[in-house]
Amino acid sequence: MFDRNRRTLVLLGLFALTLLAAPVASARGLTPWDVARLRSVGSVAIAPDGAHVAYVLSVPREPMVDDNGPAWAELHVLDTATGESHPFVTGEVNVSGVQFAGGGRWITFLAKRGGDEFRALYAIAVDGGEARRVLAWKTDIAEYALRPDGGRLVFLAEEPETEERKAQKEQGFDMEVYEEQSEPKHLYVADLDLQDWRAGDALDAREIGLDGHPADLQYSPVGERVLLTLAPSAHIDDRYMKRQYAVISLDDGSEYGRIETEGKLGAAAFSPDGRAIAFVGPASLHDPAAGRLFVAPANGGTPVELLPDFEGHVRSVAWSDAKHVLYLADVHVHTEVGRVPAKGGKAEVLVGEGETLLSGLHVSADGRTWAFTGESPAHPNELYVGPVGRTPERRTDSNPWLAGIELAEQHVHTWVARDGLELEGVLINPLGYEHGRRYPLLVVVHGGPESHERNGWKTWYSRPGQFGAAEGYFVWYPNYRGSTGRGVDFSLLSQGDPGGAEFDDIVDGVDDLVAGGLVDPDRVGITGGSYGGYATAWGATRYSEKYAAAVMFVGISEQYSKFGTTDIPIESQLVHQYPRKVFDDWQFFLERSPIYHAKGSKTPLLILHGKADPRVHPTQSMIMYRYFQQQADAPVRLVWYPGEGHGNRKAAGRLDYSLRMMRWMDHFLLEGASEKPPFEIDHQEPGSAEPEGAAATSRAASE
Repeated sequence: MFDRNRRTLVLLGLFALTLLAAPVASARGLTPWDVARLRSVGSVAIAPDGAHVAYVLSVPREPMVDDNGPAWAELHVLDTATGESHPFVTGEVNVSGVQFAGGGRWITFLAKRGGDEFRALYAIAVDGGEARRVLAWKTDIAEYALRPDGGRLVFLAEEPETEERKAQKEQGFDMEVYEEQSEPKHLYVADLDLQDWRAGDALDAREIGLDGHPADLQYSPVGERVLLTLAPSAHIDDRYMKRQYAVISLDDGSEYGRIETEGKLGAAAFSPDGRAIAFVGPASLHDPAAGRLFVAPANGGTPVELLPDFEGHVRSVAWSDAKHVLYLADVHVHTEVGRVPAKGGKAEVLVGEGETLLSGLHVSADGRTWAFTGESPAHPNELYVGPVGRTPERRTDSNPWLAGIELAEQHVHTWVARDGLELEGVLINPLGYEHGRRYPLLVVVHGGPESHERNGWKTWYSRPGQFGAAEGYFVWYPNYRGSTGRGVDFSLLSQGDPGGAEFDDIVDGVDDLVAGGLVDPDRVGITGGSYGGYATAWGATRYSEKYAAAVMFVGISEQYSKFGTTDIPIESQLVHQYPRKVFDDWQFFLERSPIYHAKGSKTPLLILHGKADPRVHPTQSMIMYRYFQQQADAPVRLVWYPGEGHGNRKAAGRLDYSLRMMRWMDHFLLEGASEKPPFEIDHQEPGSAEPEGAAATSRAASE
């Protein structure tokens, strides 16, 4: 299977809806300001008869114009017969949880609108009109599921804060007990009449007591049952590692069936007759990512794996009929959609490797139409729809202005690690690339490490992709050992060896690009977030001689305190560190901490971190900054993002990140500076609409 990825995938014919109209003469490269205005399609829902597809469109706020905050989430609806898409709920809204109800006559969603104190349930007729509130609860409705006819609702919500607790806080008794005060969500069931709008605030909901913390609700297509996951508590670690799928009878709250599993879980779906559950699960408790396909009886029992020898990772599941399961999977840097008998047997690939990478498999109740989100090297996620079994067609164009942008060539790059392991990644050429010249390189390392790079859209605020290429860089996204997309065995290769062979793989890939005459070895930069931030810190210290600049984002600098301050210590111990433990292997984890190698580093290091990050605590960046400042022979800077967590969500923080990252790289890799640049950033977009893509390329290239 690896051999088919060896060939270079040249960027030809990827602008399915827009390229033909592109004014070539005025084309220009992508800029950070362009990235700040990119729209993309998010969650998708399909009507039972496939006549309509509802989707959420992410619309970024404009920095320095709109109030700062995350992107808005609008509701749009596609008429699959006409191909026309219509805005339904737009503007300053945050729509989530979109579903069809009442045989497809209604679209329901969660939002906090107008005078709402909490997130409420809304409905809008599929033929248009005004969205009206169906149910407002005493706290935010976290998620919900509807019976197919829309006559009954189950939802999750927290208990409201008591008056006594409010009074205590007003008196200053606002102490927090660490990891003992997480608020569990409760399961409620209520009858609905989607046409009786007057009942919106007066419905009586009945709580169903559960032994565990519920999430991931799905209503059975037959009978009064709901599929959900149960975890021992609301802690994220328990949700990661200890939840199980269960089916609950809504009439009496009893457990109809439970699927016994250990480890991480992914998506699930009821069979059309409600008798079986298809789901994505792990190979074992220590599997880094849920990526195996299983089926189990809805009333419980032992799950059966349907693709035991599959060298990929399943992402989504659905049913084409009561006897066949559809799956969507990552296979190396591509995706495939297939069908397999629910009782086991040979799988049939329905949509194989292509220029579009699909996500989010959704199938109409009649089994005739499916819908996805899809991306390519030419565009972020758009809506794709078509008949089940056929390659879906792109149905939206959320960023028509991309037709006027010249994008650099992108292809799959393979190399061989020092121990002979074949590896692959995605490489973007400098815009205007000239054969025979050496260029600077930006290495962008993915997090996880249970994740991987796909050959799709590679450009976001923290991932320089096309705007790095427009400034004259090669931009490279390596899939080091331990990445997903190549089956369980490959994803286990990095366990118990943090910072070891996995990051050697990245260095070997850089050496391969240098040996191929593409990259200037003296102008290589590295960046990444989370585990990619760990790789960046490792590159700036242990492998300082390889990198001339580094930008570390929400990254790991010291293994002991990382384990002690993260909100996922059990997941770290059972997956990333397994079979080792930090408190049993002190010296090993000390030597696998970037600060241990900071002395004498010659790599200028920019550190950026959200001050509210629960995953990689901000102290990891403080520790890195201080040790680097005292021991390294290179500049260092630490930038905090107040109110941001494990990644930036707000428009201002995202634009600032893009500009700081590229200024740091340009300063040291293109300009050859030795001292750090001023800390002030000019966030204003240059007055000229034409960025100097070609000029930057010429300036960056080595003779």
